[in-house]
Amino acid sequence: MKKFTINKEEIPKGKNTTVQLNVGRLPSGTRIHIQVNVYRAEKDGSCMLVIGGIHGDEINGVETVRKACSEGYFDELETGSVIAIPLLNVYGFINFSREVPDGKDVNRSFPGSSAGSLSSKIARTITKEILPLVDFGVDFHTGGASRYNYPQIRYSTGDQNAAELAKVFNAPYCIAKSMISKSFRKVAHGMGIPIIVFEGGESLRLDGLSIQKGLEGLQNILDFKGLKKGNQTTYTSKFISKTSWLRATSAGVFKWTKSSGQWVEKDEKIGIINDPYGHFEYPIIAKKSGYIIGHNNAPVVNHGDALFHIGYEF
Repeated sequence: MKKFTINKEEIPKGKNTTVQLNVGRLPSGTRIHIQVNVYRAEKDGSCMLVIGGIHGDEINGVETVRKACSEGYFDELETGSVIAIPLLNVYGFINFSREVPDGKDVNRSFPGSSAGSLSSKIARTITKEILPLVDFGVDFHTGGASRYNYPQIRYSTGDQNAAELAKVFNAPYCIAKSMISKSFRKVAHGMGIPIIVFEGGESLRLDGLSIQKGLEGLQNILDFKGLKKGNQTTYTSKFISKTSWLRATSAGVFKWTKSSGQWVEKDEKIGIINDPYGHFEYPIIAKKSGYIIGHNNAPVVNHGDALFHIGYEF
C-alpha cells in the first residue's frame, strides 16, 4: 500500500494535521505557503480532495471549505481520508484577483512546472504532491466579473463516475461540461480522478445560499462514499445538457427583472437596457425556455456582454 505522504511528511491513519506547501515568495521576501488540512480515519477507504480558491477572488469557495474544516465536517471520519485546501491561489486572494501577479490563470496551468511561472509552480505542486493520493474531489468556484452563478455542479461530459458524484452532491442544477485544456479537472481526469466543480455566487462577494448548498453537498458525498455517515438525501437536482448566454444587443444601463434560479419562457421579457439620458429602452427577451443558471449583476454593460446564462435541455 502506498504511503500517505505530503511534502515528505508521512501522515498516519487516525491523525488530523496541517501541512504547509511552499510555492514561492512575494517581492518583499515573504514566503507564500498553501495550507493543506489532512484528516485520516483508522480504517482504509477513499481519499477525497476538497479545494477552494483556485481563482483568488472567488471567496465563496474559500469560505465553504474553511467552514467545513472549522465546523468539523471532516473530523472523526469512519473510513478513508480527506484533503482540504481552503485557499490554493494565495497570490490572487491577497490581491483581490482571479489570477496570480503575472496575469496567469492557475486553472489553465496544469499540470504545471517547477521551473515555470507562479501559476505553473502552484499547479505543479498540487499535481505532484496531492493528486497521487486522491480518488475523487470537489473543486469550489464562483462566477467572475460581476456574474452570479446559481448553485450548480458541473461534471465532465462522458465521465460516469463524475456524473454519479454530481447527482449525489445534489446541487439545484447539474450541468455536463466539456473539459478545458490545462485545467485542474482535465489533468485530474487524465490521472483517473473524477473531479466535480461547484459553482455558486459571484467573485468578491459572499453568498449564503451558495455556501449552504456547498456544505450540504459535501455532507452528501461524505455519506455516499462511506467516509462519514450523515442524513439520507432525496436527490432533486435538475440535470441540464445544454446552456447558452443571452447577450446585450446595446450598451447602456442594465436591469434584470428575472434572476438566477428562475424559470423563463421563450419570448418572455427578462430585463431591460436603458441609455443614461432617457432616450431609449431595449427589452431583453429570452430566446429559449429554460432555467436561468447565472446572470450579470453589472449595472452598466457594453454591446455583446453576457447577461443571462440559460440552461434549456434536460
